[in-house]
Amino acid sequence: MLKAHAIHKSYGQLKILKGVDFEVKKGEIVTIVGASGAGKSSLLNILGTLDKPDSGSVVIGNTDVSKLNNKDLSAFRNKQIGFVFQFHHLLVEFNALENVCIPALIAGDNRVVAEKKAQLLLNRLGLKDRMTHKPGQLSGGEQQRVAVARALVNNPAMIFADEPSGNLDSTNANELHHLFSELRDEFHQTFVIVTHNEHLAELSDRKVLMKDGLIVQ
Repeated sequence: MLKAHAIHKSYGQLKILKGVDFEVKKGEIVTIVGASGAGKSSLLNILGTLDKPDSGSVVIGNTDVSKLNNKDLSAFRNKQIGFVFQFHHLLVEFNALENVCIPALIAGDNRVVAEKKAQLLLNRLGLKDRMTHKPGQLSGGEQQRVAVARALVNNPAMIFADEPSGNLDSTNANELHHLFSELRDEFHQTFVIVTHNEHLAELSDRKVLMKDGLIVQ
């Protein structure tokens, strides 16, 4: 599903990624762990096409995203990649249903189709009675589940998550961790997750360790 080869990234004189090779199979949940500054989030941003490497290639499915122009890359990202971040990045002026619909509308779905897809996901994630609530009216765990629904609405090939439970209490964090496994089983989603949470890392199919800009284990 994903193959990254010889990924290098520097900011000025500071070398962040030093030739990373990384592969993920379809339907796999892989966690990336390591100390702060190891390069985890930088790698995730490049794998998720939010940033570009200085050199190296990233192939998702059969698409070498390194070769796409900005317009094609934006379209690919919208339809093929979902993101879940530590901070939910929900739009505060829109309710839960509207937030989940946004990527589907950008992808070209009409409002009826987008709302139907969003409703099905919010129902599945236990938010049936919270769809018309705005982010400020939702708990942290509920906001994160809305963010997960938003990531899933276009049925992307891959989900990238950066510290998805970092802002949650232990109960909501555990619920979110198990939810990823359930979604993988139900929808055959592929997840790459950066985390400091050892419990989440142990629940994954495979854990990789980064140190000093390289995958070492």
